[in-house]
Amino acid sequence: MVLVYTHKISPRLTYVFKHIFLRILNTPVSFTTKIEEFVAFNGVKMNYSKNPLGKEFFIRSYDLLFEQGINDIEISLSNWEEGVPCFFTAGKKSSIPYDIFAASFYLISRYEEYLPHVQDEHERFAMEESIAFRNGFLKKPLVDIWAYKLLDALTEKFPDFKFEKRTFSYISTFDVSQAYLYRSKGVIRSFGGFVSDFFTLELSAFIDRMLVLLKIKKDPYDTYDEIVRLKKAYDTPTVMFFLISSYTTFDNNVSITKDKYRLLIKSMSDYVKIGINLSYFTMKKEDLTKKELKKMESIINTPVSKSKQHMLRNHLPETYQNLIDLEVEEEYSMGYSDALGFRASTCTPFYFYDLDFEIQTPLKVIPFAVNDYTLKNVMSLSPKQAFIKVKELVEEVKKVNGTFVSLFHNELLSDYKKWKGWKGFYGDVLDMIKHD
Repeated sequence: MVLVYTHKISPRLTYVFKHIFLRILNTPVSFTTKIEEFVAFNGVKMNYSKNPLGKEFFIRSYDLLFEQGINDIEISLSNWEEGVPCFFTAGKKSSIPYDIFAASFYLISRYEEYLPHVQDEHERFAMEESIAFRNGFLKKPLVDIWAYKLLDALTEKFPDFKFEKRTFSYISTFDVSQAYLYRSKGVIRSFGGFVSDFFTLELSAFIDRMLVLLKIKKDPYDTYDEIVRLKKAYDTPTVMFFLISSYTTFDNNVSITKDKYRLLIKSMSDYVKIGINLSYFTMKKEDLTKKELKKMESIINTPVSKSKQHMLRNHLPETYQNLIDLEVEEEYSMGYSDALGFRASTCTPFYFYDLDFEIQTPLKVIPFAVNDYTLKNVMSLSPKQAFIKVKELVEEVKKVNGTFVSLFHNELLSDYKKWKGWKGFYGDVLDMIKHD
C-alpha cells in the first residue's frame, strides 16, 4: 500500500490517484492529512502538497485537483524525456519534475472537452482541438507511461516496494450499423436499391442483390459465423453493438421489426457480449436513449449494460449523464472516428468523472485505439499498411500492460466491394495480438 499525505483530500484527488495506483499500478492507496500519521508510517509513502516536510518522496501539487468547476488553464508542454511530453511542472524540490496526477486528471476527465471548442460537422469534439493531437502524443497512452515512470521513481526511493504487475488484455468490439447489405431491407428500400444499381450501371450489385433476395447467395455483410469462429479460435473477449433505431438519414440499419434481425441479435448473444449502438440523435436525448434501451432489452431479455454512440456522437457531460441515469454500466465511444490513438491518453478503462457535479460516477469508459473507418476511409491504407499501424498501437499498449480495444464493423470481413482484400485482416490482427 502507498500512503499519500496531502493538505486536502478532494474528490478529484482521490479519483485520479486511484486510477493511477489501483487501475494502472495494481497498488492500494490511502490518504491522510495528518503529518504525524504520515511520519509514523513505515511503508511506501509520498507527500502531495505545496511543500516538502523533510526528505520524503515529494511531488509539488498543481492547483487543479483542489479546484472546482472549469477554468481556462494554460498548458505548456515540455519533454520529461525524449518521446514523453508532460505538463504542470513541479519544481526542483519535487521527486519527479511534473505533477502527473493533475496532468492525468486533465486528460482522463476530458477537461478540454468542457472548454470552448470547434465542433465537427456531427457536433463532435474535433480531434484537431485536442492537446494530444496538437502536441503529437495522440498515439501514446501517456497517462499509463507517466504512471510507470512514477513507479520507477518510487522503487528507487523504496527498493522493497512490491506491486503486482497487471497483464496486457484485448477487447474486440464490432459496430453493426449495417447488419445486411441487401437482405431484410423491405420492399421499398430493396426496389430503390435495384433502381439505383440499374441507373448507376452497378450491374454486379444489381445481380448480387437479386441473388441474395432469392436466397441463392449469402448476404455480403453476413460475416457473423466468421466473427464467432475467430472469437473461439483466439479466445477473444468480443462485444457487438447493434443499431436498432428507427430509420433516419444517419441510421439506416435493418428494421428491428424484421424477425431475421431480431434472431441474429439473440443468436449472437450466445457467443459474444451484446451492447447497443445508440442512434445518431440520442446524443442529447435521454427519452430516445431510454426507448432504444428498452427495445434491446426486449430482444435479449436482460438489462443492457454496454453502449456505444453511433458515429461516436458523445457530448460531454450530457451523453454520459443520460447513460448513468439509465443505469448503463460501460460506454465504448471514447475515441475518434477520423484518427488512431488514445482520445483520453490512457489505455486503461476509467470511470467517468463528472465535472458538473465533481463526483466519480459508476459509468466505466472503455477507450478504443483503432477503428477500421479511419484505416480505410480516412487514411486510405491498404490492409498491409493498416496492419502495421495497428501493430504499432498494440506495442504501445503492451509496453504498459494496458488494455487494447479495437472498433471494427461486420462488413470488414465481407471481402466485398470497397472491402475487397480485407477479409483476412481481422484474423491477422488477432494472431499478432496473441503471439507477438
